[in-house]
Amino acid sequence: MIDWQQVANAIGKATGESFSPNTPRSIGGGCINQAVRLSDGRREFFVKINDARLAAMFEAELLGLKALADAEAIRVPRPICQGVSGDSAWLALEHIDMGGGGNAAEAGARLAALHQVTETRFGWIMDNTIGSTHQPNGWLDDWVEFWRSRRLGYQLELAARNGHGGRLRQKGEQLLERFPALIDHNPRPSLLHGDLWGGNLAYARNGDPVIFDPAVYYGDGEADLAMTELFGGFGPAFYDAYQQQRPIDPGYATRKTLYNLYHILNHLNIFGGGYAGQALNMTERLLAELGH
Repeated sequence: MIDWQQVANAIGKATGESFSPNTPRSIGGGCINQAVRLSDGRREFFVKINDARLAAMFEAELLGLKALADAEAIRVPRPICQGVSGDSAWLALEHIDMGGGGNAAEAGARLAALHQVTETRFGWIMDNTIGSTHQPNGWLDDWVEFWRSRRLGYQLELAARNGHGGRLRQKGEQLLERFPALIDHNPRPSLLHGDLWGGNLAYARNGDPVIFDPAVYYGDGEADLAMTELFGGFGPAFYDAYQQQRPIDPGYATRKTLYNLYHILNHLNIFGGGYAGQALNMTERLLAELGH
């Protein structure tokens, strides 16, 4: 059982102003976490809750949101603090009142600005999660090796352990050997949201685009851009504005399938079902593009 007074005290300490909330109000937290809104009538906070064993997941999310906020490129819920109370881990964030009219062009331009924030290596300061799956982020100098070992190869191995081997594993191993030919554009390590599907972008009442629920790391900006296309919902104005700020390499048209294969494999590993066929189809399409 979570001790809400303990959470309130931590928020008060983190913000430098005492906080005595009313009864927590349960709100939607997605398919992974529960969430509540804490309010004292003047200030409001969004608090995610999960099992205490997942405290490291919230620690990584807090650090990821802090990095995105510090970039000052696109708005995110400001992280406040995180901790463990009883058998529950929790993460307190700024509560943003969503529901404003969306300006897709502004969102595209701001994502391009985020991708201008760069590092010297690929990876992140700690591992985090993509959905509910562990996401390894150990630093590497080479993007091809990072994508092979930390992303595609990791998910393919996990899929095999989950019983999705056979043809998918066979074709996946062929792709691991051959896909470097697709990455010929020398990407710089850009700060990425990491899980940017349509459900993780909304607009505040004042119209600001807001991104949340990140899986942050430094990688090829095309990986973020590709995921925006995976389930749709961003629109032409978004991509036109991005392109104006950060021109898109022609090879992206093929690479987006490579980058989105990672997310489809992750969906296979979380949800199973029909994602196996989709993953195999994407793998074979990439191999055909490579002449195999």
